[in-house]
Amino acid sequence: MALQHDIASIRKNYSRQALSEESVSNDPLDQFKVWLNEAILAEVLEPTALVLSTVSADCRPAARVVLLKEVSSEGFVFFTNYDSRKGKQLAENPYASITFFWAELERQVRIEGSIEKVAADVSDVYFHSRPRGSQIGAWASPQSHAITSREELEQAEAKYEHDFANLDVVPRPQHWGGYVLKPERIEFWQGRPNRLHDRILFQQAGQQWARKRLAP
Repeated sequence: MALQHDIASIRKNYSRQALSEESVSNDPLDQFKVWLNEAILAEVLEPTALVLSTVSADCRPAARVVLLKEVSSEGFVFFTNYDSRKGKQLAENPYASITFFWAELERQVRIEGSIEKVAADVSDVYFHSRPRGSQIGAWASPQSHAITSREELEQAEAKYEHDFANLDVVPRPQHWGGYVLKPERIEFWQGRPNRLHDRILFQQAGQQWARKRLAP
């Protein structure tokens, strides 16, 4: 089937805001929080959605969208199934990148660093804050593995609903929990006219962050 539009001719001239060395925070984590808060206030669709990119032991990349659940001095936290494809790739190669794109604000943030599992009690707290249906779903779904049909998934859901029916608290499965990406490189991108975008890069230099401007 042919595309109905000439996608090579689709262009947008970015012109909403600017990003200067004077306006950006000296701490990239603080700057990220400023931009995330502005994305939330602007009612950006899914402001916490990020593209998580991982690489397997045989150097094959994969990417998918997950949701940010915490940002702190430690880094960027998300939760998932440890037995999923991304979980296996992170076990093989504990480095990843995450990308945020807030189209309404013409902004992008790219973050690279090492990654590790969060403490079990941190995963417990977040798991028990989720709706019960999502908790059951974490048990029912063998994420990334092939299943025979939708019915298989629904049958597993019904089984765990029955198994946990008399429990006030659904236990967290050991195969489900959080990761924290500890940033080593954070780049802020602000769209500008004529493709002369603003790019400010922070890189770890010991205990400090070195900052530089990149050409678009």
